Amino acid sequence: MDFNVKKLASDAGIFFTRAVQFTEEKFGQAERTELDAHFENLLTRADSTKNWTEKILRQTEVLLQPNPSARVEEFLYEKLDRKIPSRVTNGELLGQYMTEAANDFGPSSPYGQTLIKVGETQKRLGIAERDFIHSSSINFLTPLRNFLEGDWRTISKERRILQNRRLDLDACKARLKKAKAAEAKASLWSDEVDKAEHELRVAQTEFDRQAEVTRLLLEGISSTHVNHLRCLHEFAEAQATYYAQCYQYMVDLQKQLGRFPSTFVGNADGMSPPLSTSPPAATLPLLQAVSPNPADGTLNPSEVKPPSSGTRKAKVLYDYEAADSSELALKADELITVYSLPGMDPDWLIGERGNKKGKVPVTYLELLS
Repeated sequence: MDFNVKKLASDAGIFFTRAVQFTEEKFGQAERTELDAHFENLLTRADSTKNWTEKILRQTEVLLQPNPSARVEEFLYEKLDRKIPSRVTNGELLGQYMTEAANDFGPSSPYGQTLIKVGETQKRLGIAERDFIHSSSINFLTPLRNFLEGDWRTISKERRILQNRRLDLDACKARLKKAKAAEAKASLWSDEVDKAEHELRVAQTEFDRQAEVTRLLLEGISSTHVNHLRCLHEFAEAQATYYAQCYQYMVDLQKQLGRFPSTFVGNADGMSPPLSTSPPAATLPLLQAVSPNPADGTLNPSEVKPPSSGTRKAKVLYDYEAADSSELALKADELITVYSLPGMDPDWLIGERGNKKGKVPVTYLELLS
C-alpha cells in the first residue's frame, strides 16, 4: 500500500515538473533541446504520410461505397470483428428489375427482348463492380488502414515518450543551472550540484536511447511508401480491369441492340431515339443518294461509289464477323476507309478494304483525323 502511494506521488511529481517545463518553454522562459534537422525532416515526412493516407483512405471508401449508411454499417461490422454481409450492387438490382419487367410485358416482344438483354448486361456490370470493390478493399484499403491503426499508433506512442524524455532532460538542465548558481553563493550547495549532474546524465541517456528508437521507426516510413506504392499499382490494375470489363460488356450490348430496327413496331411517326450513343455519322462525307436493291430493298454495296475526296480512315478495335453479304468482316487493328450515305442508320458506315466493301458497325471503329 505504501509503495503504491509513493509511486503515485512520484508520478504526480514527474507530471508536474514536465507541465512546468512545457509551460515555461511556451512563454520563452526556459531553454529547449532542439532535435537535429534530419530528425525534424523525418517527423514532417511522417506527419505528411499520416495525413495524406487518411485522406486517400476516406475518399477511396467514398468512391467504392457512396452510401454513408452502408459505410457506417461496414465500419461497425469490422470493429465487431464480424463478416460483412454480401451486398447486392445497384447494377445487379437494376438488372433484376429489368428481367422481371420483361417477363411481365412479354419476353418475346421487342421491348421485352431489349429489357432482357440490357438487364443481363446490368447484372454483369454489377458483378464486375462487386469484384472490383472486394479486390480494392483487400489490396488497397486494408494496407492503408493497417498502417494507420498499427504502425502509426506505435510511432505516435514513441514520439510521446520522446517528448516526455526531452522535457525531463531540459528540466534537469534547468535544475543543474540553478544549483550551480546557488553554489556560487554558498559552498553548502555542492551536493545539490552533484545530484543535479547525475540526474542530467541519466536523463540524457534516456533521451538519446528514446531518440534512436523513434528515429528508426520514422525511417521505416520509407518502407511504408514502398508498400503503399505496390498497393497503389494493384488498385490501378483492378480499376483498369473493371473499366475494361464494363466497356466490353457495353460493346457487346450495342452489338446485340444493333440487330433491332431503329424504330419499334407501333411507333409510326418514327420518332424513337437511336439505341446507340455513337457520334452521328454526319461528321463523315456524304454521298449522293444510292437507290437500294429493287428486289429486296436492301443496300447493295457493289453499287456504292466512294466520294472523290473527304473519306476518312478508321482503325478497327475488335474482330467482327459479317452477318450477311452486305456487311464487311473486320479484323482488329487493321485500317479501313469509311464514309456514310444519306438516310443510313447512324450506327453503321460503309467500309472499304482493297476491293471489298460493305456495312460496318461504328462501335467497332476508331475514326482517325
